[in-house]
Amino acid sequence: MTETNDLPITVAGAGSVGCYVGARLAAAGRNVTLLTRPALAAEISRHGLHCSDLEGHDIDLSPDRLTLSTAPSEALAGAKLILVAVKSHDTEAMAALIAEHAGDDAVAVSLQNGVSNAGILREHLGSERVVDAMVPFNVVQNRPADAPPRFHRASGGVIQVETTTTGLRSVLDVQHMPVAERDDIEAVLWGKLLVNLNNGLNALSGLPIVEQFGDRRWRALVARQLGEGLAVLNAAGIRYAPYEGVPQRVLALALRLPDALFRVAAKRMLSMDKNARSSMWEDLQAGRHTEIDYLQGEIIRLADQVGHPTPLNRRVLALVKEAETAKKGSPGLPPEAVSGPL
Repeated sequence: MTETNDLPITVAGAGSVGCYVGARLAAAGRNVTLLTRPALAAEISRHGLHCSDLEGHDIDLSPDRLTLSTAPSEALAGAKLILVAVKSHDTEAMAALIAEHAGDDAVAVSLQNGVSNAGILREHLGSERVVDAMVPFNVVQNRPADAPPRFHRASGGVIQVETTTTGLRSVLDVQHMPVAERDDIEAVLWGKLLVNLNNGLNALSGLPIVEQFGDRRWRALVARQLGEGLAVLNAAGIRYAPYEGVPQRVLALALRLPDALFRVAAKRMLSMDKNARSSMWEDLQAGRHTEIDYLQGEIIRLADQVGHPTPLNRRVLALVKEAETAKKGSPGLPPEAVSGPL
């Protein structure tokens, strides 16, 4: 794989992260197809797409800058690079579609939450055709009426991709979307999963992340969840990398600081859009299944194997499942309702 704007790239499951990544690549001249839902495809085909970030790098793409598709057979045929951005519970189905419709030389890159997606893709496509990756940032989607859908990167970070000999980094590393290679991608993914345990808490709170982290009671719950996850991974002998250069144990300590000290210690952590919430909150609002089984669920499965208690992770999973079933959006719980009888 060489850097070329003629290389056919398909974003499979272009939602918030997928559309943001696809837009940055298309703005750099890459040949991008977005495989997305019909309603979003129709909006982009009418109005184009707006992409922005925390640093003010806004771009507007006209509809002719992207190829839009709602048909997997059409979007995957001929693709040489497939960026898989579906939710984790849809990975199996997408892997089967790629195996059916894409060529044998197509490379799939997992841009997903969790730690098991690349393994599922490899079962269908073979190890040599799958590359794991980690997207550290949050993307907020806004779809105003009669205007371009907006995709805003609401937090920072550099995309991490598994080191390969295919020249993948040179294809993905474009202006305003840096990409780095990692030899320890599995540890990177576990490190992110530990931090992503807050997705469930944020979804239950209904608060913007900055507001949630401004409340010491919520931070204490985040720290407790994180502590359970650290203990389980250590007991299982699983290596995890610091997240964005910050060791998770240091993060857990910082979360317990008084508000004034936390704001000083975590200035970088709080450098995000004031309206940003977790993707799990977005899923609850839309009445969709969440990825809770691939975040808290992973920790709980490991805990059962090593015999380690995880009461808070189990309670968060149960509460998110209740909210999924109710289909009324985020329940907007206070922290005391989440901590509950542990």
